[in-house]
Amino acid sequence: MSLRLLFISLQGKTKNDTILIEKHIILEDIDPASFYGVGNSHLLMLKSLFPKLRITARDNVIRVLGDEEAMCKFEENVGSIQRHILRFNNIQEEDILDIVNGRATKGEAVKDAIVYSMSGKAIKAKSKNQQMLVDTWETNDMIFATGPAGTGKTYLSIALAVKALKEKTAKKIILSRPAVEAGEKLGFLPGDMKDKIDPYLQPLYDALEDMIPAVKLQDMMEKHIIQIAPLAFMRGRTLSDAVVILDEAQNTSAAQLRMFLTRMGWNTKMIITGDLTQVDLPKGTRSGLREATTILRGIEGIAFVEMTQKDIVRHRLVTRIVEAYNRNDNNRNDIKQEENESTDKN
Repeated sequence: MSLRLLFISLQGKTKNDTILIEKHIILEDIDPASFYGVGNSHLLMLKSLFPKLRITARDNVIRVLGDEEAMCKFEENVGSIQRHILRFNNIQEEDILDIVNGRATKGEAVKDAIVYSMSGKAIKAKSKNQQMLVDTWETNDMIFATGPAGTGKTYLSIALAVKALKEKTAKKIILSRPAVEAGEKLGFLPGDMKDKIDPYLQPLYDALEDMIPAVKLQDMMEKHIIQIAPLAFMRGRTLSDAVVILDEAQNTSAAQLRMFLTRMGWNTKMIITGDLTQVDLPKGTRSGLREATTILRGIEGIAFVEMTQKDIVRHRLVTRIVEAYNRNDNNRNDIKQEENESTDKN
């Protein structure tokens, strides 16, 4: 983020021989509406806090007229407000007051936040295994995060990727999913290829929209800083200087996952997520994720984080549903084992 200040001109002197300066401040990398506030409430507050300055705004340009001392203080605070919006995705009037008065804002007091949602809420680990995923990220370049639905595997992974992009430790984010038909036929969906594929990728869009302003997200996608694509589109690529996330990896074949993992380039981190209890592959096709968790264990630089029902952060009923299905699966396995033992005795 850069704060561009364009010096325009000296406007002469007042009756007290004070030199008035006019400057244009251009707001960059943020939505001006976030800075100005609803009904320009934030801008009006700044005007009241800097009565010696004449402040007007149009689009992303703020025009300021006043003496040099007040101007310098205003420029410094505008920079701080922009940095706050970039970090927290929004700003409240109380935050502006804290910044102008040299105090820490409430958001800055929050510990262990990965990034912040569009509402300004801290996104951070909420369970032991989620924290393990965050900690593992610091020391490994490839992470396999497995577990039942609702454990935050995808959401936390995307939060870590957005953090890397904001901190400039990565130049792009690449998100992928296998377009596997979970009971529905892809060919019968309406529209062109993009229209058919987008429903499979919607959970990834949802997470990004919760962490990045819509206008900026659209710009990043148009510039290919953030890329979302089906797994098949990864073939032949070398993915460097990026955070790459493969979601729903339980629905990859062994060959597909092997292809994906070998796309890894320099200065790249990969997170592979999946739920081995929800495999939608054709009968007889072995899940690439299940195979990889066996073959790749023990390799330096590759970590495995296994979530459980205790890590579920969705509605409390999701935990009960997962537990019920697990009990049912265990009962079926017990019955099948008894039938096999009975057959062997006969």
